[in-house]
Amino acid sequence: MLCGASPQLRSLLLILSVIGASSGCLQDPASAYRFTGTVCRLTYPAAVVLNEKTTKVIEAAFQHARYPSMKGEKSLAFIGTIKYGLDNLEIHNLSIGQSEFELRPGVGIGLLISNVSAVFRGTILYGYGSWLGEVGSSVDFEIVSQIDLGINPKLYCGQGKVAADTSDCYLEFHKLTLHLQGDKEPNFLKRLFTDFVTFTVKMAIKGQICKEINKAANILADFIQDTAERFLSDGDIRVDIGVTAPPVITANYIESYHKGLIKYNNLTAIINDSVFDPSQLTENKMLYFWLSDQVLDPLLVAAHQDGRSQLNISGSELTELFRVNLRTAVPDDIKSCLEGSTPELRVWSSSVPQLKTTTSGTTVSVQASGSLYCGNTVTPTLNFDMALAVVVTASYGDKRLSLHAKPAEISVVHAELPLQNQQLQDEAQLQFLKKAVRKIGIPKVMSVLEVVLTRLMDKQGTNLFDIYDPQVLPQEGFTVIAMDFGFPHHLLVEFLRKTLQEPVNA
Repeated sequence: MLCGASPQLRSLLLILSVIGASSGCLQDPASAYRFTGTVCRLTYPAAVVLNEKTTKVIEAAFQHARYPSMKGEKSLAFIGTIKYGLDNLEIHNLSIGQSEFELRPGVGIGLLISNVSAVFRGTILYGYGSWLGEVGSSVDFEIVSQIDLGINPKLYCGQGKVAADTSDCYLEFHKLTLHLQGDKEPNFLKRLFTDFVTFTVKMAIKGQICKEINKAANILADFIQDTAERFLSDGDIRVDIGVTAPPVITANYIESYHKGLIKYNNLTAIINDSVFDPSQLTENKMLYFWLSDQVLDPLLVAAHQDGRSQLNISGSELTELFRVNLRTAVPDDIKSCLEGSTPELRVWSSSVPQLKTTTSGTTVSVQASGSLYCGNTVTPTLNFDMALAVVVTASYGDKRLSLHAKPAEISVVHAELPLQNQQLQDEAQLQFLKKAVRKIGIPKVMSVLEVVLTRLMDKQGTNLFDIYDPQVLPQEGFTVIAMDFGFPHHLLVEFLRKTLQEPVNA
């Protein structure tokens, strides 16, 4: 099957295959580094920003909790056995005070939500027997509470993703006052039920709230990772960002390790010799992304295989491009074509591109081909194949991507004038092609890529983030993206509305 594949597909299959050894989550991060394609480091200042949004998630967990009916019985002298139950327990008038947190190295995260005020309302159902006969009744109640909520989440690998264990969850009640309504004997009933109701409600609140917080924490973790995966994917090109090891927590940052495997059709890239080391990232910025060449190179290959590396330019746009002073004579046939009606230039990558990053930038090596058509002819006036190596650096600002390209190698592999059945061999004509590619072709391709990639990033929501002073830092075999940011409120609103189905003021 491989022998019958096209040369391009055979080249692709050399680096793309069924996922191998990196499919598991290794408990030792150091052992998982060589399988890691992308890394995310969230520093303490970023955690402070995210903690500001935590109260919204906690508030949603309180409001989203559903409390089951609770029943019991108690024997009292002269009265007999009293059967009781709590129904329709609901929360009202919720307000949440201050939120504090800390990063606990090697352990987890400490989170304290203080001064949670809430009113719980429900109905007490009760019945008791005596020589007077059996009596059944109900009374509405209201409990005014003031609570401190402590959570100590631990992060781990769960079904290939970062998951949160919030089972270390406790509530401290500073106030729990019972009010009964609509009964002739409120004092008697209050004395009778206060201990039972307060104890039962405490247990119910703790159980349901902690359960809901654990659920919300994992839904939020999935939501963030699914959002990231969608951001890195488009069409048939997908990215597997499953974790390779449990997250690491230090006093200064949280760091997670991801596969970063490019998937195209039924093929998945393999990474088994990544060069990642934690020392490659600093703590000066709020957020860091580490991207291996073993992510970027297969991504470039997949884009090539998906037919995305081609460009057509025609008409006045093409004519205007050639107004650049190339300081060399334009061959007569080409000059006549450009000055005629509806000229069209079609360019594409005719080989699988290769990518390598150094401190100077990312070098992309490829064979580019092109055909120049004049008028409505089906036979091109010019065909050419060029071997190119371009060093690309990137920056991001004002919500747009900028690419800067410096040609490292430009050579003519083949060039001909098909209408004349003549190969271009004259040195002046070959110099024209090289200079045209250097001064016109490469800048044009970069400008088109800037627009296309910025549009794709905006489609995935990059423009909705407040990104400050982003840096794209090429290194030996990998790229580091560092930035400060403001957490986008729209993401929190979307999460709370769609996932917890809670109304949230935008």
